[in-house]
Amino acid sequence: MPLDQTIINTYTNILREELVPAMGCTEPIAIAYAAAILRHALGALPETLEVALSGNIIKNVKSVIVPATGGLHGISAAVAAGIISGRPDKKLEVLGCLTAEDHPRIAEYMAQASMQIIELDTPHPFEVVLKGFYGEDQVTVHLVRRHTNIASVTRNGENITVAYTEENAPGGAAVLSHDAASEDCAHAASRELLTVKDIVAFADEVDLAQLRPLLKRQMDMNMAIAEEGIQNEWGAAIGRLLNSAYVQEAHLDPISLRNKARAYAAAGSDARMSGCEMPVCILSGSGNQGITASVPVVIYGRAMGLDEDSILRGLLVSSLITIHQKTGIGCLSAYCGAISAGCGCGAGICYLQGGRYYEIAHTLVNAIAILSGTICDGAKPSCAAKIAMAVEAGIMGYEMMKSGHQFYGGDGIVTKGVENTIRNVGRLARDGMSGTDREIIRIMLGE
Repeated sequence: MPLDQTIINTYTNILREELVPAMGCTEPIAIAYAAAILRHALGALPETLEVALSGNIIKNVKSVIVPATGGLHGISAAVAAGIISGRPDKKLEVLGCLTAEDHPRIAEYMAQASMQIIELDTPHPFEVVLKGFYGEDQVTVHLVRRHTNIASVTRNGENITVAYTEENAPGGAAVLSHDAASEDCAHAASRELLTVKDIVAFADEVDLAQLRPLLKRQMDMNMAIAEEGIQNEWGAAIGRLLNSAYVQEAHLDPISLRNKARAYAAAGSDARMSGCEMPVCILSGSGNQGITASVPVVIYGRAMGLDEDSILRGLLVSSLITIHQKTGIGCLSAYCGAISAGCGCGAGICYLQGGRYYEIAHTLVNAIAILSGTICDGAKPSCAAKIAMAVEAGIMGYEMMKSGHQFYGGDGIVTKGVENTIRNVGRLARDGMSGTDREIIRIMLGE
Protein backbone atom coordinates (compact mmCIF):
# COMPACT_ATOMS: atom_id res chain seq x y z
CA MET A 1 0.00 0.00 0.00
CA PRO A 2 1.43 3.43 -0.94
CA LEU A 3 2.40 5.70 1.93
CA ASP A 4 -0.07 8.30 3.12
CA GLN A 5 0.74 11.74 1.69
CA THR A 6 0.76 13.17 5.22
CA ILE A 7 3.69 10.93 6.11
CA ILE A 8 5.54 11.81 2.91
CA ASN A 9 5.06 15.54 3.53
CA THR A 10 6.01 15.27 7.22
CA TYR A 11 9.16 13.24 6.61
CA THR A 12 10.20 15.60 3.83
CA ASN A 13 9.74 18.61 6.12
CA ILE A 14 11.68 16.89 8.92
CA LEU A 15 14.64 16.43 6.60
CA ARG A 16 14.44 20.05 5.44
CA GLU A 17 14.55 21.19 9.06
CA GLU A 18 17.33 18.84 10.10
CA LEU A 19 19.80 18.74 7.20
CA VAL A 20 21.28 22.21 7.52
CA PRO A 21 24.92 23.31 7.28
CA ALA A 22 26.99 24.42 10.26
CA MET A 23 30.63 25.39 10.64
CA GLY A 24 32.02 24.15 13.93
CA CYS A 25 30.50 22.38 16.91
CA THR A 26 26.89 23.49 17.06
CA GLU A 27 26.73 24.53 20.74
CA PRO A 28 29.54 27.14 20.57
CA ILE A 29 28.18 28.19 17.18
CA ALA A 30 24.73 28.72 18.71
CA ILE A 31 26.36 30.98 21.30
CA ALA A 32 28.17 32.82 18.50
CA TYR A 33 24.86 33.15 16.62
CA ALA A 34 23.20 34.69 19.69
CA ALA A 35 26.20 37.02 20.10
CA ALA A 36 25.94 38.12 16.48
CA ILE A 37 22.26 38.96 16.99
CA LEU A 38 23.19 40.87 20.13
CA ARG A 39 25.79 42.99 18.35
CA HIS A 40 23.46 43.65 15.42
CA ALA A 41 20.63 44.72 17.74
CA LEU A 42 22.92 46.80 19.95
CA GLY A 43 24.59 48.50 16.99
CA ALA A 44 27.98 48.40 18.71
CA LEU A 45 30.51 46.07 20.33
CA PRO A 46 29.17 45.49 23.85
CA GLU A 47 31.44 46.67 26.64
CA THR A 48 30.00 44.28 29.21
CA LEU A 49 28.33 40.90 28.73
CA GLU A 50 26.40 38.44 30.87
CA VAL A 51 26.42 34.94 29.41
CA ALA A 52 23.91 32.58 31.02
CA LEU A 53 23.89 28.98 29.74
CA SER A 54 22.24 25.68 30.58
CA GLY A 55 24.60 23.07 31.98
CA ASN A 56 24.52 20.99 28.81
CA ILE A 57 25.64 23.98 26.74
CA ILE A 58 28.53 24.56 29.13
CA LYS A 59 29.44 20.87 28.87
CA ASN A 60 29.54 20.94 25.08
CA VAL A 61 31.43 24.21 24.73
CA LYS A 62 34.06 23.95 27.46
CA SER A 63 36.68 21.88 25.61
CA VAL A 64 36.00 22.31 21.90
CA ILE A 65 37.99 24.60 19.58
CA VAL A 66 35.91 27.34 18.00
CA PRO A 67 36.64 27.63 14.26
CA ALA A 68 37.87 30.87 12.69
CA THR A 69 39.40 32.06 15.98
CA GLY A 70 43.01 30.98 15.51
CA GLY A 71 42.69 27.99 17.83
CA LEU A 72 40.76 29.51 20.74
CA HIS A 73 38.32 27.35 22.64
CA GLY A 74 35.52 27.67 25.13
CA ILE A 75 32.60 29.95 25.90
CA SER A 76 34.38 33.31 25.85
CA ALA A 77 35.88 32.53 22.44
CA ALA A 78 32.45 31.61 21.03
CA VAL A 79 30.90 34.83 22.32
CA ALA A 80 33.78 37.00 21.09
CA ALA A 81 33.82 35.39 17.66
CA GLY A 82 30.08 35.95 17.25
CA ILE A 83 30.40 39.57 18.34
CA ILE A 84 33.20 40.22 15.85
CA SER A 85 31.25 38.46 13.10
CA GLY A 86 28.02 40.35 13.71
CA ARG A 87 26.30 38.37 10.93
CA PRO A 88 23.15 36.71 12.30
CA ASP A 89 21.96 36.11 8.72
CA LYS A 90 24.58 33.34 8.48
CA LYS A 91 22.95 31.41 11.34
CA LEU A 92 25.05 28.29 12.11
CA GLU A 93 27.65 29.43 9.60
CA VAL A 94 27.95 32.71 11.46
CA LEU A 95 31.76 32.43 11.72
CA GLY A 96 32.23 31.61 8.05
CA CYS A 97 32.72 35.28 7.20
CA LEU A 98 35.73 35.61 9.54
CA THR A 99 39.29 35.53 8.19
CA ALA A 100 42.76 35.24 9.68
CA GLU A 101 42.80 39.03 9.97
CA ASP A 102 39.96 38.75 12.48
CA HIS A 103 41.84 36.40 14.83
CA PRO A 104 43.68 39.18 16.73
CA ARG A 105 40.45 41.21 16.89
CA ILE A 106 38.70 38.28 18.60
CA ALA A 107 41.54 37.81 21.10
CA GLU A 108 41.68 41.56 21.76
CA TYR A 109 37.94 41.74 22.36
CA MET A 110 38.11 38.78 24.77
CA ALA A 111 40.80 40.63 26.73
CA GLN A 112 38.99 43.97 26.81
CA ALA A 113 35.32 43.11 27.30
CA SER A 114 33.97 42.32 30.74
CA MET A 115 32.30 38.94 30.42
CA GLN A 116 30.47 37.11 33.23
CA ILE A 117 29.55 33.46 32.59
CA ILE A 118 26.93 31.75 34.75
CA GLU A 119 25.00 28.48 34.70
CA LEU A 120 21.26 28.83 34.27
CA ASP A 121 18.87 27.07 36.61
CA THR A 122 16.55 25.80 33.89
CA PRO A 123 14.58 22.68 32.98
CA HIS A 124 15.73 23.06 29.37
CA PRO A 125 18.91 21.20 28.34
CA PHE A 126 19.38 23.85 25.64
CA GLU A 127 19.08 27.47 26.73
CA VAL A 128 21.21 30.55 26.06
CA VAL A 129 20.61 34.03 27.48
CA LEU A 130 23.06 36.75 26.41
CA LYS A 131 22.92 40.28 27.77
CA GLY A 132 25.12 43.01 26.28
CA PHE A 133 25.64 46.58 27.43
CA TYR A 134 27.04 49.62 25.61
CA GLY A 135 26.72 52.94 27.40
CA GLU A 136 23.06 53.29 28.38
CA ASP A 137 21.88 50.66 25.91
CA GLN A 138 21.14 47.03 26.71
CA VAL A 139 20.18 44.07 24.49
CA THR A 140 19.12 40.59 25.63
CA VAL A 141 19.03 37.59 23.30
CA HIS A 142 17.31 34.39 24.40
CA LEU A 143 17.63 31.07 22.54
CA VAL A 144 15.82 28.00 23.83
CA ARG A 145 15.18 24.37 22.85
CA ARG A 146 17.25 24.40 19.68
CA HIS A 147 20.21 26.13 18.13
CA THR A 148 18.45 28.78 16.06
CA ASN A 149 15.17 29.06 17.96
CA ILE A 150 14.90 32.68 19.10
CA ALA A 151 12.61 33.01 22.11
CA SER A 152 13.11 36.76 22.34
CA VAL A 153 15.30 39.74 21.52
CA THR A 154 14.84 42.92 23.58
CA ARG A 155 16.55 46.31 23.33
CA ASN A 156 16.24 48.67 26.29
CA GLY A 157 13.16 46.73 27.40
CA GLU A 158 11.47 46.84 23.97
CA ASN A 159 10.68 43.50 22.37
CA ILE A 160 12.24 43.52 18.90
CA THR A 161 12.05 39.76 18.25
CA VAL A 162 9.96 40.35 15.15
CA ALA A 163 12.95 42.04 13.50
CA TYR A 164 14.73 38.66 13.57
CA THR A 165 11.91 36.50 12.30
CA GLU A 166 12.21 34.79 8.93
CA GLU A 167 10.41 37.57 7.09
CA ASN A 168 12.32 40.48 8.62
CA ALA A 169 15.70 39.16 9.76
CA PRO A 170 18.83 40.86 8.39
CA GLY A 171 19.90 39.11 5.23
CA GLY A 172 16.80 36.90 5.32
CA ALA A 173 17.96 34.80 8.27
CA ALA A 174 15.37 32.11 8.87
CA VAL A 175 14.52 31.44 12.51
CA LEU A 176 11.75 29.60 14.29
CA SER A 177 9.54 31.46 16.69
CA HIS A 178 9.39 30.33 20.30
CA ASP A 179 5.88 29.03 19.71
CA ALA A 180 7.06 26.64 17.00
CA ALA A 181 8.58 24.35 19.62
CA SER A 182 6.46 22.76 22.32
CA GLU A 183 9.24 20.68 23.88
CA ASP A 184 13.02 20.50 23.95
CA CYS A 185 14.43 20.26 20.43
CA ALA A 186 10.94 20.07 18.93
CA HIS A 187 10.51 21.35 15.40
CA ALA A 188 7.58 22.42 13.27
CA ALA A 189 7.17 19.00 11.62
CA SER A 190 5.85 16.35 14.02
CA ARG A 191 8.28 13.57 14.95
CA GLU A 192 5.43 11.49 16.33
CA LEU A 193 4.78 10.07 12.86
CA LEU A 194 8.25 8.53 12.63
CA THR A 195 8.32 4.72 12.66
CA VAL A 196 10.95 2.35 11.33
CA LYS A 197 8.42 0.67 9.04
CA ASP A 198 7.30 3.95 7.46
CA ILE A 199 10.87 5.25 7.21
CA VAL A 200 11.82 2.24 5.09
CA ALA A 201 8.72 2.64 2.93
CA PHE A 202 9.45 6.36 2.53
CA ALA A 203 13.00 5.63 1.36
CA ASP A 204 11.61 3.17 -1.18
CA GLU A 205 8.83 5.35 -2.53
CA VAL A 206 9.68 9.04 -2.23
CA ASP A 207 10.47 11.05 -5.35
CA LEU A 208 14.05 12.21 -4.78
CA ALA A 209 13.63 15.39 -6.84
CA GLN A 210 12.85 17.66 -3.86
CA LEU A 211 15.24 15.96 -1.44
CA ARG A 212 18.20 15.49 -3.76
CA PRO A 213 19.79 18.92 -3.05
CA LEU A 214 19.60 18.29 0.72
CA LEU A 215 20.98 14.76 0.52
CA LYS A 216 23.68 15.71 -1.96
CA ARG A 217 24.79 18.51 0.34
CA GLN A 218 24.82 16.08 3.27
CA MET A 219 26.92 13.61 1.30
CA ASP A 220 29.32 16.13 -0.24
CA MET A 221 29.94 18.27 2.85
CA ASN A 222 30.42 15.40 5.26
CA MET A 223 32.61 13.35 2.94
CA ALA A 224 34.76 16.43 2.31
CA ILE A 225 35.50 16.98 6.01
CA ALA A 226 36.08 13.24 6.44
CA GLU A 227 38.67 13.36 3.66
CA GLU A 228 40.27 16.37 5.33
CA GLY A 229 40.56 14.44 8.58
CA ILE A 230 42.16 11.50 6.77
CA GLN A 231 44.64 13.64 4.84
CA ASN A 232 45.79 15.95 7.67
CA GLU A 233 46.52 15.86 11.40
CA TRP A 234 43.55 17.08 13.42
CA GLY A 235 43.03 16.50 17.13
CA ALA A 236 43.91 12.98 18.24
CA ALA A 237 43.87 11.80 14.59
CA ILE A 238 41.72 8.77 15.40
CA GLY A 239 40.55 8.47 11.81
CA ARG A 240 44.07 8.57 10.38
CA LEU A 241 45.16 5.94 12.90
CA LEU A 242 42.32 3.58 11.97
CA ASN A 243 42.80 4.15 8.26
CA SER A 244 46.54 3.53 8.28
CA ALA A 245 46.43 0.56 10.64
CA TYR A 246 43.40 -1.38 9.45
CA VAL A 247 42.39 -0.41 5.91
CA GLN A 248 43.83 -2.22 2.89
CA GLU A 249 42.69 -0.03 -0.02
CA ALA A 250 44.20 -2.26 -2.70
CA HIS A 251 41.56 -4.90 -2.01
CA LEU A 252 38.71 -3.54 0.08
CA ASP A 253 37.62 -6.79 1.73
CA PRO A 254 34.71 -6.75 4.23
CA ILE A 255 36.99 -6.07 7.18
CA SER A 256 38.81 -3.23 5.45
CA LEU A 257 35.49 -1.75 4.31
CA ARG A 258 34.15 -1.86 7.85
CA ASN A 259 37.28 -0.17 9.16
CA LYS A 260 37.24 2.43 6.40
CA ALA A 261 33.70 3.39 7.40
CA ARG A 262 34.83 3.78 11.02
CA ALA A 263 37.98 5.66 10.04
CA TYR A 264 36.35 8.22 7.78
CA ALA A 265 33.53 8.97 10.22
CA ALA A 266 36.06 9.45 13.02
CA ALA A 267 38.27 11.58 10.77
CA GLY A 268 35.42 13.98 10.09
CA SER A 269 35.00 14.45 13.84
CA ASP A 270 38.77 14.79 14.34
CA ALA A 271 38.73 17.80 12.03
CA ARG A 272 35.48 19.29 13.27
CA MET A 273 36.30 19.09 17.00
CA SER A 274 39.70 20.66 16.44
CA GLY A 275 38.65 23.85 14.69
CA CYS A 276 38.45 22.88 11.01
CA GLU A 277 36.63 25.64 9.16
CA MET A 278 34.89 23.32 6.69
CA PRO A 279 31.10 23.14 7.12
CA VAL A 280 29.21 19.94 7.86
CA CYS A 281 25.58 18.98 7.35
CA ILE A 282 24.17 18.46 10.82
CA LEU A 283 21.54 16.03 12.07
CA SER A 284 19.51 16.34 15.28
CA GLY A 285 21.38 19.59 15.86
CA SER A 286 24.80 17.90 15.80
CA GLY A 287 27.57 17.82 13.23
CA ASN A 288 29.10 14.70 14.77
CA GLN A 289 25.78 12.92 14.43
CA GLY A 290 25.46 14.22 10.89
CA ILE A 291 28.88 12.81 9.99
CA THR A 292 28.25 9.48 11.73
CA ALA A 293 24.89 8.92 10.07
CA SER A 294 26.11 9.73 6.56
CA VAL A 295 29.79 9.01 5.93
CA PRO A 296 29.72 5.20 6.56
CA VAL A 297 26.65 4.84 4.32
CA VAL A 298 28.41 6.67 1.49
CA ILE A 299 31.59 4.62 1.99
CA TYR A 300 29.61 1.37 1.72
CA GLY A 301 27.48 2.54 -1.19
CA ARG A 302 30.46 3.60 -3.26
CA ALA A 303 32.39 0.43 -2.46
CA MET A 304 29.38 -1.60 -3.62
CA GLY A 305 29.29 0.32 -6.90
CA LEU A 306 25.77 1.64 -6.29
CA ASP A 307 24.37 4.57 -8.24
CA GLU A 308 23.86 7.90 -6.52
CA ASP A 309 20.10 7.52 -6.10
CA SER A 310 20.55 4.25 -4.22
CA ILE A 311 23.07 5.86 -1.88
CA LEU A 312 20.78 8.83 -1.27
CA ARG A 313 17.94 6.47 -0.32
CA GLY A 314 20.30 4.77 2.14
CA LEU A 315 21.02 8.20 3.61
CA LEU A 316 17.27 8.74 4.04
CA VAL A 317 17.04 5.58 6.14
CA SER A 318 20.07 6.40 8.25
CA SER A 319 19.11 10.04 8.82
CA LEU A 320 15.46 9.46 9.68
CA ILE A 321 16.18 6.51 11.97
CA THR A 322 18.76 8.62 13.81
CA ILE A 323 16.20 11.42 14.20
CA HIS A 324 13.60 8.88 15.33
CA GLN A 325 15.87 7.66 18.14
CA LYS A 326 16.84 11.18 19.17
CA THR A 327 13.23 12.35 19.39
CA GLY A 328 12.69 10.54 22.69
CA ILE A 329 16.16 11.36 24.00
CA GLY A 330 16.31 15.10 23.29
CA CYS A 331 19.06 16.99 21.54
CA LEU A 332 21.31 17.33 24.63
CA SER A 333 21.58 14.73 27.38
CA ALA A 334 24.00 12.41 29.16
CA TYR A 335 23.49 9.89 26.34
CA CYS A 336 26.07 10.13 23.55
CA GLY A 337 24.19 11.08 20.39
CA ALA A 338 26.82 9.45 18.19
CA ILE A 339 25.52 6.08 19.37
CA SER A 340 22.09 6.83 17.91
CA ALA A 341 23.72 7.93 14.66
CA GLY A 342 25.90 4.80 14.59
CA CYS A 343 22.77 2.69 14.92
CA GLY A 344 21.22 4.75 12.15
CA CYS A 345 24.17 4.20 9.81
CA GLY A 346 23.97 0.45 10.46
CA ALA A 347 20.33 0.58 9.33
CA GLY A 348 21.32 2.60 6.27
CA ILE A 349 24.02 0.08 5.33
CA CYS A 350 21.53 -2.75 5.79
CA TYR A 351 19.17 -0.94 3.40
CA LEU A 352 21.92 -0.56 0.77
CA GLN A 353 22.52 -4.30 0.91
CA GLY A 354 18.87 -5.14 0.27
CA GLY A 355 17.52 -5.21 3.82
CA ARG A 356 14.05 -3.85 4.41
CA TYR A 357 11.83 -3.50 7.47
CA TYR A 358 12.43 -6.92 9.03
CA GLU A 359 16.21 -6.84 8.55
CA ILE A 360 16.55 -3.17 9.49
CA ALA A 361 14.47 -3.59 12.65
CA HIS A 362 16.70 -6.44 13.82
CA THR A 363 19.86 -4.53 12.85
CA LEU A 364 18.68 -1.56 14.87
CA VAL A 365 17.74 -3.53 17.99
CA ASN A 366 21.08 -5.37 17.89
CA ALA A 367 23.03 -2.11 17.52
CA ILE A 368 21.09 -0.34 20.26
CA ALA A 369 21.81 -3.21 22.67
CA ILE A 370 25.57 -3.01 22.14
CA LEU A 371 26.46 0.51 23.28
CA SER A 372 23.37 1.98 24.97
CA GLY A 373 24.26 4.19 27.90
CA THR A 374 27.55 5.55 26.53
CA ILE A 375 27.87 8.94 28.21
CA CYS A 376 28.21 12.34 26.59
CA ASP A 377 30.86 14.30 28.47
CA GLY A 378 30.96 17.22 26.09
CA ALA A 379 32.28 18.02 22.64
CA LYS A 380 36.02 17.40 22.33
CA PRO A 381 38.62 15.42 20.31
CA SER A 382 37.73 12.10 21.97
CA CYS A 383 34.31 12.26 20.30
CA ALA A 384 36.05 10.85 17.22
CA ALA A 385 36.88 7.64 19.09
CA LYS A 386 33.30 7.31 20.32
CA ILE A 387 32.09 7.77 16.75
CA ALA A 388 34.38 4.97 15.56
CA MET A 389 32.87 2.65 18.16
CA ALA A 390 29.33 3.81 17.33
CA VAL A 391 29.84 2.94 13.67
CA GLU A 392 31.28 -0.41 14.75
CA ALA A 393 28.14 -1.09 16.79
CA GLY A 394 25.88 -0.18 13.87
CA ILE A 395 27.73 -2.44 11.45
CA MET A 396 27.99 -5.24 14.02
CA GLY A 397 24.23 -5.04 14.51
CA TYR A 398 23.81 -5.61 10.78
CA GLU A 399 26.38 -8.42 10.64
CA MET A 400 24.62 -10.16 13.54
CA MET A 401 21.29 -9.98 11.74
CA LYS A 402 22.82 -11.22 8.48
CA SER A 403 24.31 -14.25 10.22
CA GLY A 404 21.02 -15.10 11.94
CA HIS A 405 21.91 -13.82 15.40
CA GLN A 406 20.03 -11.26 17.43
CA PHE A 407 19.31 -9.93 20.90
CA TYR A 408 15.87 -10.74 22.28
CA GLY A 409 13.36 -9.00 24.50
CA GLY A 410 14.59 -9.19 28.06
CA ASP A 411 18.26 -8.77 27.08
CA GLY A 412 18.88 -5.63 29.12
CA ILE A 413 16.79 -2.74 27.84
CA VAL A 414 15.85 -4.62 24.68
CA THR A 415 12.10 -5.22 24.45
CA LYS A 416 10.16 -7.15 21.84
CA GLY A 417 9.49 -4.78 18.94
CA VAL A 418 11.88 -2.21 17.54
CA GLU A 419 9.63 0.75 18.41
CA ASN A 420 9.41 -0.42 22.03
CA THR A 421 13.18 -0.68 22.24
CA ILE A 422 13.59 2.82 20.80
CA ARG A 423 11.16 4.10 23.44
CA ASN A 424 13.23 2.39 26.14
CA VAL A 425 16.34 4.22 24.96
CA GLY A 426 14.49 7.53 25.15
CA ARG A 427 13.36 6.71 28.67
CA LEU A 428 16.88 5.69 29.69
CA ALA A 429 18.49 8.84 28.32
CA ARG A 430 15.81 11.36 29.24
CA ASP A 431 14.76 10.09 32.66
CA GLY A 432 17.27 7.53 33.87
CA MET A 433 20.40 9.49 33.00
CA SER A 434 19.28 12.95 34.12
CA GLY A 435 21.19 12.59 37.39
CA THR A 436 24.18 11.28 35.48
CA ASP A 437 24.07 14.37 33.28
CA ARG A 438 24.17 16.71 36.27
CA GLU A 439 27.08 14.81 37.80
CA ILE A 440 29.04 14.91 34.51
CA ILE A 441 28.61 18.69 34.41
CA ARG A 442 29.74 19.02 38.06
CA ILE A 443 32.85 16.93 37.32
CA MET A 444 33.68 18.96 34.21
CA LEU A 445 33.32 22.22 36.16
CA GLY A 446 35.64 20.90 38.86
CA GLU A 447 33.03 21.04 41.59
